Amino acid sequence: MKVLLAFALAAFALQAVAQKPVEPSEWEREQERRNWKEGDIKLPAYPKTESLIEFEVVGGTFRFFIDPASLAVGPDGVVRYTLVARAPSGYANISYEGIRCAAGAYKVFAHGNDGKWTSRESEWRRVEAKSMNAWHHELHRSYFCPNGEAIKTAAEGLDALRRHGHPEVSIKRFH
Repeated sequence: MKVLLAFALAAFALQAVAQKPVEPSEWEREQERRNWKEGDIKLPAYPKTESLIEFEVVGGTFRFFIDPASLAVGPDGVVRYTLVARAPSGYANISYEGIRCAAGAYKVFAHGNDGKWTSRESEWRRVEAKSMNAWHHELHRSYFCPNGEAIKTAAEGLDALRRHGHPEVSIKRFH
């Protein structure tokens, strides 16, 4: 009877271990960061005003939008999107950007003007909560990087934008 009980407990333990995803160690995460390679960039179609999805950034007078057709999650783990920042005067700053969720960094790949993209060489910069670029922090924290990890699909990001925040983030905010 004891042998049968021990066998059953061992089988149960193996099943539980097999079902639980193994969290990478800090060393494994550091190796992944060191070996990370940025994917190729292909600029999206220029954004159409009528399809933009607004997201809220607290403070400031600009309104911020994402072009849903441009939102993509690359094999390199970068969430790429077209950002439209509209001033109260109606003038819009348009940029194609990316966020590396695991590294907490963003990069601007191109700027838009008169319906055309102009590529830009830039470095990855740290996403900061109290910076002039508060929209990067908001996109990272509330929409594209719940719990510091990249969304899996563009559809997940679009859903988060339409809900005014990723559901995993909303749960943590109120509990």
